[in-house]
Amino acid sequence: MQGKDKTALVLGASGGIGGEVARQLRDTGWTVKALKRGLAAAHELRDGIHWLRGDALNALDVAGAAQGCSVIVHAVNPPGYRDWDRLVLPMLDNSMAAATAQQATLVLPGTVYNFGPDAFPLLREDSPQHPVTRKGAIRVEMEARLHAATARGLRVLIVRAGDFFGPQAGNNWFSQGLIKPGKAVTSISNPAAAGVGHQWAYLPDVARTLVELLARRASLPAFASFHMAGHWDASGRQMAEAIQRVTARHGRKPRIAALPWWLLDLASPFVTTFKEMREMRYLWQQPVRMDNARLLEVLGHEPHTPLDEAVETALRGLGCLPQRPSRNMPSSSFAGTTS
Repeated sequence: MQGKDKTALVLGASGGIGGEVARQLRDTGWTVKALKRGLAAAHELRDGIHWLRGDALNALDVAGAAQGCSVIVHAVNPPGYRDWDRLVLPMLDNSMAAATAQQATLVLPGTVYNFGPDAFPLLREDSPQHPVTRKGAIRVEMEARLHAATARGLRVLIVRAGDFFGPQAGNNWFSQGLIKPGKAVTSISNPAAAGVGHQWAYLPDVARTLVELLARRASLPAFASFHMAGHWDASGRQMAEAIQRVTARHGRKPRIAALPWWLLDLASPFVTTFKEMREMRYLWQQPVRMDNARLLEVLGHEPHTPLDEAVETALRGLGCLPQRPSRNMPSSSFAGTTS
């Protein structure tokens, strides 16, 4: 393994943002460790990442995996939004303790959930945090604990972004609200109210931003937070129209319809994911945009993939478009494929 300065532990590397950060750290020369429950062996080297058997809820597992790391990426969340109030803070406490012991920087991918309508429509890093949801209150508490821990030597990097989308399914609106993973797109459910702008963040761009900021971490304050502009959907329809446009290039033009919020209302007592989605409806009823001026001051730019390219990659990764044929296949094998 390389020296401590370029060794990172990624918690949540099996998920969307954690996986992207792990791969991009690996690709830029970092040694990357990741915890995973249920591994057959205590250690597996797979795709250039060191997978260790362990659980983010077990403080000893996290502390052991963090040995020799200068960065811990805390990108782990309970699956399907279940037991947020019971599990999220203990997992963060374990990461904080391990990072403090290793004198490592703790990285937290953030969201807009911390903020309430009093801070809208333009969110800056120092905007007041008065959340109106249970999950938002937990996010505020997470950041408060991180900030307090900087007095004990912890260094923290937070990047907040809009709604995630990317080539891996997960707890995000793109894959759970607008389309259905693993199926051809025949219709698109648009959650936004008519004419209401919305902020989106492409996962590989968020990961690239985190990696570039980590390269500058020595010059950042102990508690550093940044906002990404991501993809601003000014009309509230641009994301749905991009999905429609990309899908149409592959022979099918799906219709766009309003998300049936009434159905979420009916099903939310029985389906945890629907309950959590319903709670976030306020973010689709008024414009919420993020100011990335501080990020631009530090990086000079924001990593940004064009929308159609990002949407096409996301749809392929989610199994909604045919995969591109391998370049190693003989040319005769391309007959009849769609790419």
